[in-house]
Amino acid sequence: MLFHSSIRKELARSFGATLIVLATVVMTMTLIRTLGQASRGSFNPSDVMLVMGYTVLAYMPTILTMSLFIAIIATLSRMYRESEMVIWFSSGKGLATLLGPLFRFSWPVLLMVAALALLVLPWTNQKIETLKAEYEKRGDLERIEPGQFQESAGGKRVFFVEKDATGKQAGNNVFIATTEDGKETITSARRGRIETIGPDRFLMLSNGQRLESVIGTSELKISEFEEYGIKVGVDILADSNSVSINTRPTRELFENRTLPNLAELSWRIGLILAAINLVIIGIAVSSANPRVGRSANLVFALFAFVFYYNLLSLGQSWIASGKFGFGAFLTTVHGGALAVAIVWLVKGHNNWRWRTLLGRPGRSSSTLRKTPT
Repeated sequence: MLFHSSIRKELARSFGATLIVLATVVMTMTLIRTLGQASRGSFNPSDVMLVMGYTVLAYMPTILTMSLFIAIIATLSRMYRESEMVIWFSSGKGLATLLGPLFRFSWPVLLMVAALALLVLPWTNQKIETLKAEYEKRGDLERIEPGQFQESAGGKRVFFVEKDATGKQAGNNVFIATTEDGKETITSARRGRIETIGPDRFLMLSNGQRLESVIGTSELKISEFEEYGIKVGVDILADSNSVSINTRPTRELFENRTLPNLAELSWRIGLILAAINLVIIGIAVSSANPRVGRSANLVFALFAFVFYYNLLSLGQSWIASGKFGFGAFLTTVHGGALAVAIVWLVKGHNNWRWRTLLGRPGRSSSTLRKTPT
């Protein structure tokens, strides 16, 4: 049908423009946040663009759903404003008949949201965690930045080296603070250099002093040295074998149905169900009087989207803490949203009024006035 073809073309234009705008905004915000994390030492500065790409890809299910929702609202609101919907209704079609063309347009987007939520989302989270873990596991010497205090991987040492023209193999004014085996040690030296002795590497300090104290006591030992060597290497994090829940494949979450796994599973499945429900909600809330401004509809649509996704986040925490069951949450939130959307759609399809549905009789415009005789 010509009408179906025209509405799908307009939806495609609106969806593409909205997707570009939202993706640009998310990429800018993600870049700023990733740069901040890299400056704090969470990521390797050379991996900023890679981490940003993985993060934006993880946000794509939400971006696609919001773009589709906004495109439906904008397209149908324009049709109401320019009285195109009057022609559609006068031909004997109701609001519910828009479900066909809209779902024919939306199914590739919904399929992409499902693939991203179930397959790509855990993969991107795993890549981000891997980059972060690899940077955290680097050796003490690789952590040293001239002119900055740097902490070792295990948090037991703090280094400071002044910048030297000879490069990374040597430095002036070296400071090392160590907390280990119930002792605190502060070592300072005028100069330090890196030497490899056999399979090990040592930081050789020259012309310095060493202060050693026992934690909880006033005992203090001070010694001076002309040359002192400290063995440095790679610190492996104790919890390197732990796997974050959001990085686990969806199949593993189904097989091992613990409360945290069910909570993560509710989020991934919820992204798909929310995308489907929002298509129906978009049709229902877009109906408006062409003589009245559409700002109220747009504000309500935005509020509905934010409220829906906040419920997904709250439900994830409720399921993880055992306050809400997995099946009960999916039925209550997504089933309830679907029921409300269908009732609203049927009300618009049959041109009912809320006063009539609630059983409150309205004033009839055909009431005859009595004339005095």
